[in-house]
Amino acid sequence: MAQSCPEESAEAHRRPPALWRDRDYLYWWTGNGLSALGTSMSTLAYPLLVLYLTGSATQAGLITVLHMIGRLATLATGGALADRMNRRAVLCLAPLVQALSMGAVALLAYRGDPSIALIGAMALVGGLADGLRNAVSMPVLRRIVPKEQVAAATAQSMGRDMVAQLVGAPLGGLLYAMGRWIPFLFDALSFLFVSLGSVLIRRPLGPDRRADDAPRAGLAEELRDGLRMIRRSDYLVFTMIWGALLNAVAEGFSLLFVVLVQHRGGGPAAVGTATSLAVAGGVVGAVIGPWLMGRLGARRVLLLSAWVFTVSFAAAMAVPSPWQIGLVTMVAMAAMVPMNVVIESYEVRLVPDQYQGRVAALSRFFVQGLQWVGPLAAGVLADAAGVEGAVLLLAGAMALLALVLHTSRRRLTVLDVPLAAVRELDPPADARPLPDPVG
Repeated sequence: MAQSCPEESAEAHRRPPALWRDRDYLYWWTGNGLSALGTSMSTLAYPLLVLYLTGSATQAGLITVLHMIGRLATLATGGALADRMNRRAVLCLAPLVQALSMGAVALLAYRGDPSIALIGAMALVGGLADGLRNAVSMPVLRRIVPKEQVAAATAQSMGRDMVAQLVGAPLGGLLYAMGRWIPFLFDALSFLFVSLGSVLIRRPLGPDRRADDAPRAGLAEELRDGLRMIRRSDYLVFTMIWGALLNAVAEGFSLLFVVLVQHRGGGPAAVGTATSLAVAGGVVGAVIGPWLMGRLGARRVLLLSAWVFTVSFAAAMAVPSPWQIGLVTMVAMAAMVPMNVVIESYEVRLVPDQYQGRVAALSRFFVQGLQWVGPLAAGVLADAAGVEGAVLLLAGAMALLALVLHTSRRRLTVLDVPLAAVRELDPPADARPLPDPVG
């Protein structure tokens, strides 16, 4: 492991200006925040519209599945495109496609009695564009934010999205009551702000021009290069696999959370109140995440968050009333966000800019590719073992994931290094694997 030089140490300890004074960051943060608010509204309005039209919960769920399939279909290839195409263009055009698809849904809802097939097609198109946009977001953030502030920016993004969800869900319900087409129109307009913010950013967003005139590899080969880059780092391989399992468990608990509130006698209002408490916990976690990393170190934050999250699972089963379930889940969410801040911040610092799109997109593809397993398994467990039994089984699975962190010290060595001092991985030019580099 290389030692950091005095110049790098001095740079790591220099206090950069606040992100809120950075105009480019504000353009990026605000555009994506308004989009997150609009998406939280349409996420609520989509199933309500389909239930109104068909009365079928299956068809309502199918719309969400179509959006997820579209996103997964373009996420990995979008990462390769982000490393070979103008990222600003992708970040401008993809939201425009999302705006058009959501605007079409608003028009269909406004005209009355829309076709479910057309609504599903628009959800699929929106998901395809969403995958491309997500693939570009990580390398763009790395260009906008100084390396010392990656953790703070990641936490602020998560907190922003939590607040958007907290505000957007009830606002979306209110707007839907005023007119079924209004939440979809608001979401369509919100995507325009992402494009506008991307145009206004002054920094170059990459990728940089290549100095040589050699022809580029094909898209499939560039995706393989992204996988090679991931394999060069024990940390990246471990967090991709561990994160996929964690995401499946967390998605399963999300389903059981609603079932458990209802099992304790809570109606729709109680579910909404408990959900608001849980989301508020995510906002708290976004605020304290970077502070905890600075005080305790990244490894301790990851371990502490995993165990708090685990204990909260079991505690949710033990408390008797819906609002107490909400409070316990608020603690769980406050712990989960710092986990994500640690994992994503170190990934951004390790991966060179020319590989950011591919690695981030491949990582998200694998992590999100298993999330459907969680709700399916949770539902089967709840039917077979009861709600309390299913919650305990998921808590046991989370405990195993927390124990794995303790037995994987070598794979998490990079977390012992301050974030600003982490050195990028070298490109995979040879076959010899390199350890996680530190500055």
